[in-house]
Amino acid sequence: MRFCFRFSFLTVKFILVKKKKHKRKLLDFVFSFFSFVLMEYRCVQCGFRIKTLFVQYSPGNIRLMKCVNCKAVADEYIECELMIVLIDLILHKPKAYRHVLFNVLNHERTHIQGLLWKSLVGFLVLDAYRSLLVKKPEEEWGTSMSISSIFWIYRKMLMDVFLGNYMFLCSFLFAIRSLLKTSAQFSRFRDLLLAVLISSYFKILLTAMMVWEFPPAVIYIIDLFVLSSNTVALKVITKSTMNRCIGACFIAHAIKFCITQAFA
Repeated sequence: MRFCFRFSFLTVKFILVKKKKHKRKLLDFVFSFFSFVLMEYRCVQCGFRIKTLFVQYSPGNIRLMKCVNCKAVADEYIECELMIVLIDLILHKPKAYRHVLFNVLNHERTHIQGLLWKSLVGFLVLDAYRSLLVKKPEEEWGTSMSISSIFWIYRKMLMDVFLGNYMFLCSFLFAIRSLLKTSAQFSRFRDLLLAVLISSYFKILLTAMMVWEFPPAVIYIIDLFVLSSNTVALKVITKSTMNRCIGACFIAHAIKFCITQAFA
């Protein structure tokens, strides 16, 4: 509420100011104010906004800050190894997702566009490999296959990947607007999309099928892990109830599954 009042006051003041010099100074102050708001961190325990996570007195000598809301350490993962963070992510702990989505990616705010594109490319590549595993079992591959049949398989795979993910994003946007009552500004949707892409890290387990032989059911087990991880990430970003987040993610994944099965 205080933020909205201050933004309205700055907007009215900018309109009333007539001199270009004063307008430029006021505009610089507005940009600095918004950058300060965007660079705020979050407490991993309760999600409350905080200005800084730690105070560094000397190299290697830091003091972790406490949250003013819950009185706990704002982010204890700063002093933890990467493996501890990965284990907590696998265990679907919301505080680990807050650490990654708010406090780690906050440092990459200026490069968030590049990070979004890299995550999207990695997501599509892994999804293409998943579609290839589902469509063409190992025993059907052989030297007797013609070039035209191989080209037809890859064309269907690419169609399933791009069309399926397009429908996934459209249904995901519709679900968060209808079920979660979340506004769909571009910046807001970009953060939600980045959270879903990063929380789909379980797709990396598909690369293990290049080395070891697993039954096809493992692919669908990985899909369930991706669905659950997306649900936790969506709950952390939107602060909605778990049931609504499960419904939104389930609708998006179900539509994507139906689209891909229709072209099987």
